[in-house]
Amino acid sequence: MASPPAALRRRVPVWLIPVLWTVALGLWGLSRQNSLWRDEAATWQVAQRSTAETVHLLGNVDVVHGCYYLLMHGLFECFGPGTTTLRLPSVLATAVAAACVAVIGERLAGKQAGLAGGLVLGLLPAVQFYLQEGRPYALVAAGAGISTLLLVTALQGRARTAHWIAYGSAVLACALLNWLSLMILPAHLVTLLWTRAGREVWSRWAVASATATAGALPLVLFSRGQSGQVSWIPPLTWHMLIGPAVLLAIGGLGALLDRPRTGQLSVAAVGLPLLAVPQLGLLGLSLVQPLFLDRYVLFSLLGLALLIGTTVGRAVRAAGTRFPRASVWVLPAVVAVAAVGLLPQSLAKRSPESRVDDVLAIASDVRRMKAPGSAVLFLPAARRDTASVSPDAFSGLRDIALEQSPKDSGTLKGVEADADRIRTAMLAQRRILLVTDAPRVARPVRGARDRTKAAVLEKYFAVVGDQQVRGRRVTVYERRAPAG
Repeated sequence: MASPPAALRRRVPVWLIPVLWTVALGLWGLSRQNSLWRDEAATWQVAQRSTAETVHLLGNVDVVHGCYYLLMHGLFECFGPGTTTLRLPSVLATAVAAACVAVIGERLAGKQAGLAGGLVLGLLPAVQFYLQEGRPYALVAAGAGISTLLLVTALQGRARTAHWIAYGSAVLACALLNWLSLMILPAHLVTLLWTRAGREVWSRWAVASATATAGALPLVLFSRGQSGQVSWIPPLTWHMLIGPAVLLAIGGLGALLDRPRTGQLSVAAVGLPLLAVPQLGLLGLSLVQPLFLDRYVLFSLLGLALLIGTTVGRAVRAAGTRFPRASVWVLPAVVAVAAVGLLPQSLAKRSPESRVDDVLAIASDVRRMKAPGSAVLFLPAARRDTASVSPDAFSGLRDIALEQSPKDSGTLKGVEADADRIRTAMLAQRRILLVTDAPRVARPVRGARDRTKAAVLEKYFAVVGDQQVRGRRVTVYERRAPAG
């Protein structure tokens, strides 16, 4: 008769511990000291607009994130705006992804491999970054995990029609959150080729994939008209290849240790394509148009977690043959050592300094530095996000460059007057607060409007106050006395 602890271990599903572990990692320092950076500020302000206002916005910008914004609008309506409401969906989505990794790993390489893979996912530095991010990338990872688990189910001969409907729905949902996630389809294609899938699996996969792609195609085509939004992404350089190369090297080593065979369903057959194909695919796309950002293929790290988990599982089995009693401590020891080794990065990613700026930090300084009759300028106009998420801090300040508000214009930063009108409005002011980027993150001033703002302030105004905090800066200018 099995002992109570052994019986309990058999009853506890393998995915439960990775889910609890990932949620704990996500809740740790979730508010990041009540900070909010510029990408999350976009989610924050759009989520508080009405559905009609959001649709108006999507016609101009950010249509690729439209479904995510509508989801967050619903959550903000139900639970109210806050950093917990903003980031908790990413925490829960990453936990779902960890559960999928654990189940896949268990099916293909044993319980220890599945448990290790599920625990490893939440420790990966990039995953820890987006684990607490008010953006859609963790949700895409969850969908990728679900679709990959369904594919494995099909390759094991256990899929029904409902499984394929769910597969196509998961792929489509991911594509509607970020259509670059469609690169999971060629990754799954490689898995089908590797395992020499049967004709029925091929036909059903083709139908599900084609249906999901067709469903996402309107979004893909429409978003091409907004490609200017990613014009800031730098062209591909050699140093940008270091990260993917390291990931592929680690994943490749894990695949070799799995001793894969053609025609056999294994962790290598699933995890290596899931890791490599999206990474290489994004690199290839970036040769045509610069698009290489690791968050676009965050879901590929599920493949890395699977491969690392299998390596740890093999180590546990190897130890078990020589040291049966000690082998039960191999996995906890590996996770503990990894957690301690990554602790500095974990702490850093939970600090406000982990992001390029903090939209909320400067609001208190604006409250303190403003005075009756003061005007405010934003340079560039995108820094108006501070006012959008902290409107109370800017009450009483006249936004003299603004011609149409972000909500009314269906944009994130509003529509500003032309350069001549901005110049005239500035010269009529005695005191101006300028909200801009701190020098360490500021980009060169571009555009006639922004050049005019900078030139008029330099020529006709003097600095009487300046405060920089977490990538943002507010400077108080007063009109110089006319030369005598």
